[in-house]
Amino acid sequence: MNNTEILQQINKTGLTYEAFMKSAAERLETTDPETLDATEKDYFSYLPINIQRSNRIFRTFKLSEEIKETLSRIDSPQIWLVITEDWCGDSAQSLPVIARISDASDNVTMRILQRDTYPTIMDRYLTNGTSRSIPILVAYNADGEELFKWGPRPDEGANLFKELKQEGMDKIEINEKLHLWYGRNRGKAISTEINGLLEAFLSRTQ
Repeated sequence: MNNTEILQQINKTGLTYEAFMKSAAERLETTDPETLDATEKDYFSYLPINIQRSNRIFRTFKLSEEIKETLSRIDSPQIWLVITEDWCGDSAQSLPVIARISDASDNVTMRILQRDTYPTIMDRYLTNGTSRSIPILVAYNADGEELFKWGPRPDEGANLFKELKQEGMDKIEINEKLHLWYGRNRGKAISTEINGLLEAFLSRTQ
């Protein structure tokens, strides 16, 4: 699938942040966990806290003056694709920040495609060439040219995850410490990294 085809898919089925969150809430309300297999049930168990976290972050996150200034310099349309799933804990922390940033520019349109529904697109953006880690943000211009890519975690969070894993912590302990870091950071690392990517792109084109 080339970039033009990806843009066509985004335009056809890409979800707004509001639609994605509404779908997650409806899935939580209407799904009987007993109808799910073991893996699906495990993923589904993360949904309540993910919705709670996402709603809180979207409500409370404040854009820095730095990224406001950078966003004001975008003078042509950009499409921001986020590849993710509603069960993803990293996404619950990052997606609302990305949504708030994209909302602050009239030239940025953010849309979401689910990883497991569009594996061909996901496989274009593997982490370390092998992992379908999410969320992944890819920015395109109106012609489908890739402008920058971010994800699945801020560098500091990724390094923390790696260190904890090397220490032999189990998945539950790692997630607890990682989400504690996200909570203390309040989206600053995500915002700073996206701002840097935007600045780098704008410096090449303006």
